[in-house]
Amino acid sequence: MGPADKPLVWLRAEVKSPPFSAAARLEAGVLLRRLQRGEKLRMPQSRPMPTIGPRCHELRIPDAAATWRIVYRVDSDAIVIAEVFSKTTQATPQEASERAQRRFRAYDQAAREEE
Repeated sequence: MGPADKPLVWLRAEVKSPPFSAAARLEAGVLLRRLQRGEKLRMPQSRPMPTIGPRCHELRIPDAAATWRIVYRVDSDAIVIAEVFSKTTQATPQEASERAQRRFRAYDQAAREEE
């Protein structure tokens, strides 16, 4: 990681094999690295998720058995990852969105308390 790269902040979950296949884990790592370097990803790799919050997006990682989603937010000092889940339908599961929102709120609250 270079000095200008943003760190990844994992609020919960991780990308590991299993359940991710080795290829999906590698793809997730490449996309997260691109985000760390400041690249703005677009479809089909990433899409905005304004229903979760400002600056929120989901990475889309195809895998043999599932399609994985990684919900993240681009902050000025870090890439904050709130949720990782497999997706089997076109709609994002409501509980996954709610978990991500709660985790981002808790993260923001803790950051305000540190100031």
